[in-house]
Amino acid sequence: MLRYETIPVTPFAQNCSIVWCDRTMEAAVIDPGGELPRRRAEAQRLGVKLKAIWLTHAHIDHAGGAGTLAREDDLPIIGPHPGDQFWIDGLAQQSKMFGFPAAEPFAPTRWLADGDRVHLGECELAVRHCPGHTPGHVVFHDAATKRAFVGDVLFAGSMGRTDFPGGDHDTLIASITRRLWPMGDDTVFIPGHGPESTFGRERRTSPYVGGT
Repeated sequence: MLRYETIPVTPFAQNCSIVWCDRTMEAAVIDPGGELPRRRAEAQRLGVKLKAIWLTHAHIDHAGGAGTLAREDDLPIIGPHPGDQFWIDGLAQQSKMFGFPAAEPFAPTRWLADGDRVHLGECELAVRHCPGHTPGHVVFHDAATKRAFVGDVLFAGSMGRTDFPGGDHDTLIASITRRLWPMGDDTVFIPGHGPESTFGRERRTSPYVGGT
């Protein structure tokens, strides 16, 4: 069964999640935006074996630590979708713009596309391409535990910004309604920032996508 722990990192309080198979203890870190020593300490405390880095998208607060972590721990970088190549190319500029430590450049070991699968031990998660916040944003969905790691597509009571380059409001709404809602109202989602919620709660109460 999939398990996870979420650690807010960077000045943007980005939710970096460690996910693992509780049978094999093989783990991935989702969106290591920074503060890598905290991530390493948490992985050690949990007793997991890191096997990969999974990226939902390539904004600095989500991907800023990926290159360094991949090099230091010899880990493959899985994701995001190729639509975010220009954000990866611009990580150094993003670092300066937002006052983050310099981001080490990287090339994903494997790009992801809608309908792909990623694996940890005995766990398999589905990949959904959910553009709108960024063109290459992806979401990781574990149907067995009804959990979805949605990055900055959707938040409790809100949704992702669409005013960055490559963002588009209508595209993001379509990603939420066509690709997240079918996962089920009882699915708990772990957003890129802030508390968890369920798709059902957001469908009922969100001022942005409620009633869709």
